[in-house]
Amino acid sequence: MSVAGRSLAGRRRVTVRPRRACMVAYSFYENDGRVIRYAESLAKEGWIVDAIVLGRAGQAKSEVLGGVQVVRIQKREKTEKTRLRYLLRIVRFVARSTVEITRRHLIGGGYDLVHVHSVPDFAVFSALVPKLTGAKVILDIHDIVPEFYAAKFGIKENSIVVDLLKFVERLSVAFSDHVIAANSLWARRLIARSARADRCSTFINYPNLSVFRPELRTRSQDGRLVILYPGSLGWHQGVDLGIRAIEVVREILPQVQFHIYGEGGVRHHLAELIKDLNLHDQVTIHDPLPIQEIALVMANADLGIVPKRDDSFGGQAFSTKILEFMAVKVPLVIADTEIDRLYFDESMVRFFKSGDALDLGRVIIDAVRDGAASTRRVERARRFVEENCWERRSGEYLALIAGLLGELGESQHAPP
Repeated sequence: MSVAGRSLAGRRRVTVRPRRACMVAYSFYENDGRVIRYAESLAKEGWIVDAIVLGRAGQAKSEVLGGVQVVRIQKREKTEKTRLRYLLRIVRFVARSTVEITRRHLIGGGYDLVHVHSVPDFAVFSALVPKLTGAKVILDIHDIVPEFYAAKFGIKENSIVVDLLKFVERLSVAFSDHVIAANSLWARRLIARSARADRCSTFINYPNLSVFRPELRTRSQDGRLVILYPGSLGWHQGVDLGIRAIEVVREILPQVQFHIYGEGGVRHHLAELIKDLNLHDQVTIHDPLPIQEIALVMANADLGIVPKRDDSFGGQAFSTKILEFMAVKVPLVIADTEIDRLYFDESMVRFFKSGDALDLGRVIIDAVRDGAASTRRVERARRFVEENCWERRSGEYLALIAGLLGELGESQHAPP
């Protein structure tokens, strides 16, 4: 064989190893649209993607969903009523994810990226071995932990526990190569106390318009007025305010039904409230559904509500469901929290006074009675969401990853 032939044969044997990424999330993958969007975007780019997550009874421990290998390492019921139980479950998950990530990293050819989703922040340390061998690590702050923990368990923000959580946040951020915040208010707070501005980006929960589509609506006029809340059931979400508002609304609109889809620490309290107010004919609590199924439920609602309390956490927590309701063209009534006043206005949604169930009831009635105004808001909201959807924004995430891996071309720029 000639020298040229041997050279050509050598080149033919050269193969490029596919990039490998691992998503780590203390959540249920099929319900977490944020994690799904990141994971599937990388998979579509040819990456091999694993997702280390929670599982429910009866689910497979490992399966491929949307091109992503989903590995469920721990069961979880969202019923933590004490701080110790909550902490123990999280620590157990972090320990198990550390073992699983390390094993897969060492036997699978190595991860190039580990994208860790907080809560908790310290889950980022499960990527220790990949980081020591060259992988890049992203810490994605879904919920800012000190404020989240204080709101969940009613702890004062100047307590020793909250100060300790802020210290853990600083350590976790320092360990990471880049930090993603779920909204601009939290990005500012993280930069003020933990993160460098050039190592922090903001990615809100952009909806996937291939999933959340108005064409999904199949329900015809059936005489009902279906109001919907899909999401976690924590105190800061204010779902109890929605239930109390229905007591007001049913006097004017007796056809009203309030459907709640979710789980969380106050679910039992909400069930008791429904019983106490004798609203069992109007209010129903359902188990959460996978993204594809909840999109269908949302599209068939008449009105969506997001009744968050405007406290130090809820007031700055960006709600995924707002943009998803907008995507399926369902009118919205939302609390006038700091974060929602920042991103939205009265041309897209109706606001009510946060924490005020009577005002929520009044605004619901206005939304139903003035259908023409609701339609105008729906159309304006849909245009807004078309400019702020994952289809338009996913490139920013891919550019961020390319920048971390040193793969940006001359014409590409990492997002700020």
